[in-house]
Amino acid sequence: MFPHERSLVNKLKDEPFALIGVNSDVDLAAMKPKFKDEQITWRSFWCGKDGTAGAIPTAWNVRGWPTLYLIDHNGTIRQKWLGSPAEAVLDAEIDKLVADAKSAGGKKKEKAGAE
Repeated sequence: MFPHERSLVNKLKDEPFALIGVNSDVDLAAMKPKFKDEQITWRSFWCGKDGTAGAIPTAWNVRGWPTLYLIDHNGTIRQKWLGSPAEAVLDAEIDKLVADAKSAGGKKKEKAGAE
C-alpha cells in the first residue's frame, strides 16, 4: 500500500489533500527505519504501546487493519473501508473530494470579495 500512498502524496502535493497514517505497531523504535525505507513522508501517528487496542483505534472504532477513512474538507467522513480498496476506486473518490474542496474554496473567496 505504501507505493500507492507515496504516489498520491506526490500527485496531490499542490491540491487540498492530506494523507495521515496511524501506526499500530507496539514497538515504535523498530518501525522508524521502515518509515525511512518506505519513504513515508506524510504525518503518521502512533497508537502507543497498546497497539490496536490503543486510544486512536478505540476512538475511531477500528476493527481491522488497514482501515481507511476518507474525510472531506468539512471534516465529514465520506467513506470508510475495512481493508484496502482497489486503487482506482480510492483514486476516484479522492478526486471527487479534491474537486469539491477546490470548488468550495473558490466560493469562499468569492464571498469574501463580495462583502
